[in-house]
Amino acid sequence: MADHATPNLPSSDFGRTSAFYVALGFVEGWRDDGWMILTRGDLVLEFFSYPDIDPRTSSFSCCLRLDDLDGFYAVCKATGLPETCQGHPRLHPPRTEPWGGRVGALIDPDGTLLRLIQNTADTF
Repeated sequence: MADHATPNLPSSDFGRTSAFYVALGFVEGWRDDGWMILTRGDLVLEFFSYPDIDPRTSSFSCCLRLDDLDGFYAVCKATGLPETCQGHPRLHPPRTEPWGGRVGALIDPDGTLLRLIQNTADTF
């Protein structure tokens, strides 16, 4: 296995978090009382229990660097997630940023920001 890192994100309720991400194609690989690991292909998200998180003030985030940003975004949209600037969960459609990359966003039920970034030949 190659060296890699995984984000550690908060979950106020593992059942709700799992259901949200499973609808996006993730699979629950591990769960106990304090930790949960979800995977989708090579993507791995790890969650710790944080029952008192306030989604309105959460500053947790991570980047998902995707070979098929549009495909993943379509999966998110097909679940009925709204494209809006308020509330959670929600989506922000991909757009080309000033630095040239395409980026969208997913905000999960606990207010965690997941930046959705299209992989390119010069992506780190």
